[in-house]
Amino acid sequence: MNRMVSVRLAPAIGRLAVLWAALLGLPALPARAAVSVSSALVKAPGATLYVETHGAGTGVPLVVVNGGPGFSHDFMLCTDAWDVLAEKRPVVFYDQRGTGRSPALTADQSCNLADQIADLEAVRAHLGAPKIDLLGSSWGGYLVMAYAASHPEHIRHLVILDSAAPKLSDTKYLFKDVYPDAVERQEGLAFADEMGDAKAGQASLQEYLGMIFYSPEKRAAFLAKFAPGMVLNKKVNRAISTDLERFDLNPELHKFNFPTLVITGRYDMNVAPIVAWNIHRAIPGSKLVVFERSGHFPFYEEPEEFVRVMEDFLAH
Repeated sequence: MNRMVSVRLAPAIGRLAVLWAALLGLPALPARAAVSVSSALVKAPGATLYVETHGAGTGVPLVVVNGGPGFSHDFMLCTDAWDVLAEKRPVVFYDQRGTGRSPALTADQSCNLADQIADLEAVRAHLGAPKIDLLGSSWGGYLVMAYAASHPEHIRHLVILDSAAPKLSDTKYLFKDVYPDAVERQEGLAFADEMGDAKAGQASLQEYLGMIFYSPEKRAAFLAKFAPGMVLNKKVNRAISTDLERFDLNPELHKFNFPTLVITGRYDMNVAPIVAWNIHRAIPGSKLVVFERSGHFPFYEEPEEFVRVMEDFLAH
């Protein structure tokens, strides 16, 4: 219900957002008519998934796979960039099994990479689209690479955004090198967090999120507005992270024969840009774009440029 209210009020909110951004000196996308938002519960093998579609254009659907693992898709809606893209095509989000508005995992329900690939395929089938444009961010980048290796026939364009490495252990983090103070504070919260202290868990998440942005203003706005609603499902996170240790997608990347865009923020501490560089080098004909004033979320820190890059890529 809140989402529908926000859609009806979006033009007024958009004008306020432009004014607020101007006061803060932040980039803002121009105000415009709100796109439609619809949702559905989709049956996948062994799971039910919450799927949310923005826009109803005639273009090929863009399916967006969020990072985590263990977060719902909601934090991805920290930017208007998706709704700009949704003016020409449906932009589709979903909550991965066990997260957000998808039903919680049961005691005997599996949650591994094969399940995640099958879930993504169920989302595509629900859309009735023989081919989709597919974008994965962070852990979602790993998942879309795995999906593309399993279902190349359904990929029109692939976007790999600040992704984990194709072999998870090759992912390079810069937190300790750049934010040793924040890492120390986060480590001090680890025991209480693991023991189920919700306040410690939220404080640890705040420390983590504080390290992944380039702009101090964008960081402050995200921490104030979006971070409080983020809840990490540790059961999902551990199940998937453990399963990924078995795999190495590197031998699959040279087989990709569809247009592929690899994106990284120049100042991404969560996944160092060398990871994107290596993915780009491994995929024949891929394009690499570096966002020079972004950390882990270029779609949030440089939304206008992100839309421009995406529109240009998806048009060809």
